[in-house]
Amino acid sequence: EDDEEFLIDFERRTTNHMKILFNSVKIDTKNPKDSLEKEKESEETIRLEEEKDYLKVENLVRDAFWNVYRPGAYEHYIVHNLRDDSSFIYDLAYIIEKNDEIIGHINYSNGRLNLYRKNRYGVDIKVADGSEKASVLGPISINSKYQSNGYGSKLIRHTLKLAEDMDIPFVFVIGDEDYYHRFGFESASKYNIYLEGTDTEDENPFFMIKILNGNENIIKDLDFDKGIFYNPKVFDVDEKDVDEFDKNFE
Repeated sequence: EDDEEFLIDFERRTTNHMKILFNSVKIDTKNPKDSLEKEKESEETIRLEEEKDYLKVENLVRDAFWNVYRPGAYEHYIVHNLRDDSSFIYDLAYIIEKNDEIIGHINYSNGRLNLYRKNRYGVDIKVADGSEKASVLGPISINSKYQSNGYGSKLIRHTLKLAEDMDIPFVFVIGDEDYYHRFGFESASKYNIYLEGTDTEDENPFFMIKILNGNENIIKDLDFDKGIFYNPKVFDVDEKDVDEFDKNFE
C-alpha cells in the first residue's frame, strides 16, 4: 500500500530545493437506491486543471506543505507562478476530484539540462543545452485526509503515460527513492546526470530520472560525460514575496 507521506518529498535531503482510485464499496444488493448512493459517494475523476481550480489548488498545495520542511510553505507560490512561466507544461497539470472536491494535484515543468564533455586537458566543456527536453515532476500534493489511499500513485502513473504520448523522452524528480522507484524512476547518477548544487562524486539517490518509452539510447545518444540539471528559475522564491502572496489566504 502506497505511503503517501512521501508525496511531498519534493525537497527532501536537497540543499535548497523537491488517483483515480477504484474504491471498493460494499453494495447492499437488497436496496438498489442505497447501492447507487454509495457508488455516487465513491466517484473520483482525474482531469486537466482549469482556471477555475487555481485558488483551490493553491490552498491544497499550501496545506499539504505547511510547516513540513520549514515554517510555513512556498510550494503553493511556485505553483501559482508556474502557470505564467514558459517552463510550465500545461498539458500535464492534473487534479483529482472526489465528490467535486479537489483532493490531489500534480505539475510538470521544463528545467535546464547542461551537458559537458571533457577536453584533452580534462576541463569540462559545455556541449549542449537540452532545456526543452529536461522535464521535471512536481510539486505534487494530496489532501492529508486522503493520503495513504493510492491517489498520488494513480495521478503519477496517469501523467507519466501522457508524457510518453507527448514524446517527452525522460522525466526527472526530486524525492524519496523508495517511493519513486515503483514508477520506474532510477538514480540519475547512473547516467552521470546530477542536480545543480549537489556533489557529482556521490550517487544522489534522491535525484531520479525515468526514461519514457523504454528508450535508454536517448541518453546514450546525447554523447556527454556529465550532465547538470537546473530547476526552472521560477522555483527560486523570495520569502518576502511569499509572505505577501500568503495574504491572499488569510
